[in-house]
Amino acid sequence: MNSRDLRQAQVLRRSALALALAVGLGGTGAVLAQATTGAIFGQASPGSTIQVSGTTGVTREITVGTDGRYRIGNLPLGSYTVNVMQNGQVVDSRKNVGLTVGAGSEVSFTGTTATSAQALESVTVTANALPPIDVSAVDSRTVVTSEQLARLPLGRNAESIALLAPGVNPGAGFFGRTVSFGGSGVSENAYYINGYNTADPLRNLGGVGLPYGAIDQQEIYTGGYSAMYGRSEGGVISQVGKRGTNEWHFGAQILWEPKFARSQLGNQYFANANLPAGYAYSDPSLAGQLYRNRSGDTQWTRTVSAYAGGPLIKDKLYLFVAAETEKTEGTDTNPFTTSPNATNHYKWDLPKYYAKLDWNINDSNILELTGINSADERSGKYSTFDYDTREHLGFQGRYPDSTKTSSTYGIAKYTSYITDDLTFSATYGKSKTTDVRRNPGDLGLPFISRPDLQDPAITGGQSFTNTTATTQKIAPGANSKTHGLRADLEWQVGDHRVTGGIDNMKYTAQDEGVTTTGPGYFWTYGHVNDPTVPLVPGLGVGPTGGDGYYTRRTIFITTTSMEVDQKAYYLEDKWQITDKFLFTIGVRNDRFKNYNDQGRTYVNSGNQWAPRIGASWDVFGDSSLKIYGNLGRYYLALPNSVAIRGASASTFTNEYFTYTGVDPNGEPTGLSPIGPGPVSSNGEYGQPNDPKSITATDLKSQYQDEAILGFDKTLGPDWVTGAKVMVRKLRAAIDDVCDTARIADKLAATGIDPDSVTIPGCVIFNPGRSNEFSLANVDGSGRTKVKMSKDDWGFTTGAKRKYYSLDLYLEHPFDGKWFGRAVYTFSKSYGNTEGQVKSDIGQNDISKTQDWDAAELMVHSNGLLANDRKHQFKAYGSYQMTPEWMFSGSMRLTSGAPKSCLGFFGPNDDDPISYGSSYHSCAGKLYAPGEQRMPWFKQLDLSVEYRPAFADHKLAFGLQVFNVTNERKALLNDYVYEDDRFTVSNTYGAGLYYQTPRYARLTASYDF
Repeated sequence: MNSRDLRQAQVLRRSALALALAVGLGGTGAVLAQATTGAIFGQASPGSTIQVSGTTGVTREITVGTDGRYRIGNLPLGSYTVNVMQNGQVVDSRKNVGLTVGAGSEVSFTGTTATSAQALESVTVTANALPPIDVSAVDSRTVVTSEQLARLPLGRNAESIALLAPGVNPGAGFFGRTVSFGGSGVSENAYYINGYNTADPLRNLGGVGLPYGAIDQQEIYTGGYSAMYGRSEGGVISQVGKRGTNEWHFGAQILWEPKFARSQLGNQYFANANLPAGYAYSDPSLAGQLYRNRSGDTQWTRTVSAYAGGPLIKDKLYLFVAAETEKTEGTDTNPFTTSPNATNHYKWDLPKYYAKLDWNINDSNILELTGINSADERSGKYSTFDYDTREHLGFQGRYPDSTKTSSTYGIAKYTSYITDDLTFSATYGKSKTTDVRRNPGDLGLPFISRPDLQDPAITGGQSFTNTTATTQKIAPGANSKTHGLRADLEWQVGDHRVTGGIDNMKYTAQDEGVTTTGPGYFWTYGHVNDPTVPLVPGLGVGPTGGDGYYTRRTIFITTTSMEVDQKAYYLEDKWQITDKFLFTIGVRNDRFKNYNDQGRTYVNSGNQWAPRIGASWDVFGDSSLKIYGNLGRYYLALPNSVAIRGASASTFTNEYFTYTGVDPNGEPTGLSPIGPGPVSSNGEYGQPNDPKSITATDLKSQYQDEAILGFDKTLGPDWVTGAKVMVRKLRAAIDDVCDTARIADKLAATGIDPDSVTIPGCVIFNPGRSNEFSLANVDGSGRTKVKMSKDDWGFTTGAKRKYYSLDLYLEHPFDGKWFGRAVYTFSKSYGNTEGQVKSDIGQNDISKTQDWDAAELMVHSNGLLANDRKHQFKAYGSYQMTPEWMFSGSMRLTSGAPKSCLGFFGPNDDDPISYGSSYHSCAGKLYAPGEQRMPWFKQLDLSVEYRPAFADHKLAFGLQVFNVTNERKALLNDYVYEDDRFTVSNTYGAGLYYQTPRYARLTASYDF
């Protein structure tokens, strides 16, 4: 769906195991992407008893099978003592066994008998002596523990932690703090806290995370997860919060990022390129001039956090609470082309709260209750900046948007160890997210975009605007809610561990979307190089005449309500064929239903079967070499936001005029229309949509197939290495197509009068596949079916996205002194479909991007995709030099993102479908995505911490320096080549998002 006009306005204003020890570290079967528990498994004498007891108050016993193997799963995270007992006597023991979420810790007691056991002190070992490779896993993931989070210099959010994993890269800055996994789109990930989905309930862009100090462990899944989990084609970020233990612990921390220790971005200047013959800049006088002032812009952040946890009733009832408040203030000057020319004095408040109650009802039943609140509140005010004199002129009554997003979650989990071989667990959660966006300066006047392009013959070279500084607002009371239930039953039957269950989620949204500020419209001024060329001939908008100055009035309204039902059930068997070989086979069935504002279904996926197969081979039987692999299919649901500008009514019109005057508020006067009135390239005139017409009746959900093959190998007692090959292929995509005149052509070709049916402006379909549509007959007599193939739409190919990668890693597990990990990834992501969003222009209309709107937009679209990074090198680690001093660091070195260029079409700068500068063509030549790249990205972060002995090492002072080498490269440019035909945008190629310059963080904490 086209978004160019709106986009222009938006852009202008804009000590257990210390680490997950191997790429292949994973679950022992029943605990994966939404896991909150771990497992202990191993070998011991047949018939003996294994007893585990943890700091969480959980104690369990199990009899070793006749094959000499045992497993105790679904254990809450914590530190455990594992005893082997014979005739009621402890004959061997392992202490301080730490669990990794979703994984298995191997604890074996080979050759131990009551007669051979020596004094227990001589045979007890700690967790660090356990095998570092989990041979019971077939997935691909990284786990970062609270110990690493305390050591490493990282951003204090889930996405910064996820960037430690191979193949994970930051998403485009348009989408906020998001990440891409394995070349997939940023909306294709899943987020969990304590087993419940906390992803953005409206668009699935990002998700809620815990207070940093409340994170016990974070799983980062990059592929290969079991049939228990789905609704993700990218990756999974799953956080498990801390819980109380049998000892009370308290702590507090303060962090300060002072402005005096923060570097600045340099000033930006307009391009001054030698343009091709016949082309000129929208405003030639701006070439080479100051585009964006950065001098004096700065920022500081203060974070305060605290926690407390311990037993309310020892061995029975535990409490853990944590709070974190982050406050940021700073200044940021708008670009020259943005209205207003001003510096934003902004304030951000990001409070987070977490509470967890754990009740060990008895040895067989556990109840966990979690409460989370997370908010993001932003406001500010503008002081005018004069770009001619480069002076700040003070506050003049303008404000940026004031926004607040607040999410509250309640989660309950019940676990029952019915027998030694049968475990049941159920998780139920609810959430509510409120969205607020308003502007204190919205006094009913329209926003004025590009006042710098007002006709100087009328204004005398001045730019007239008003106090309205934004184009959009959200309806009061807008909110999204979720509730969900998953239930799992695990049954150990001999060599088979069979798991089955359900996984259901419900999403509702009320009054989401946006309306236009002021009187309900805004003005955009423009100038064309050739005033004899029609502006939008396809919509009847003619040439400007005169000196080429014009204006357009835009109305944009998308507010609506909607619902989504996601239901799934699965069955999986993990079969330990031999002591060395584990085989996993499972199947998952997902069903998705989307409803519009009238409660009418517009997407009903039906049954979708996703098989998963995996295997793990413990080659030598001693956990020193594992070869593993898996094959899987993954379906992706459409989030609620698809109903916005899709299944519900929306208005997006432009009306074009010349003018003879500009009033003091920036509104044009003396208007003369140069078109037929309000026009919409997508036919969005506020009319209600027929849900049966706007979606193909046989629509297939987006899905992807994935294959992984890898190995993990110990190198002596101190090192682990490995490699993994991954291949992903998109099998079906969903987007909208708006060239629905081709439906009329198909009807006419089959002898049906196109005027006898109602044809929507855009329909949702599977690009490249044949789809059937049901159109309402105008006379009310019923419906007419029409089948549209790829050729009928004029496309020469279908949706393509392929990704392959090779991951290599080397790791030194923590030995009490140091740990380190280095990862290199070679990868390629290519095709013509990024996914549900379009990163190069920041379009977040999920599965309704301007791609596939018409065949002309897809000409020469095949190339490197936005999330492709050919080379990635990551390294991080820490060194405990003395008990007082600890040093750590993190480094990323990554190939630059592919560049794009979007202009009018072909050597004549045509606009065949009235989409303006949206074709893969620039300066008359076709331009495939990725023909050029952005510069390499380098980031080095270092940290030092001092824990004085006089405070028993409980008091700590730290210094973290981020981007030590002060790299300040652009991460994303403006790829829109033209403002109008033969009229090059002055901002084409300008950096939109940059690497954060060097800054420092000072910390002080105390734990007791």
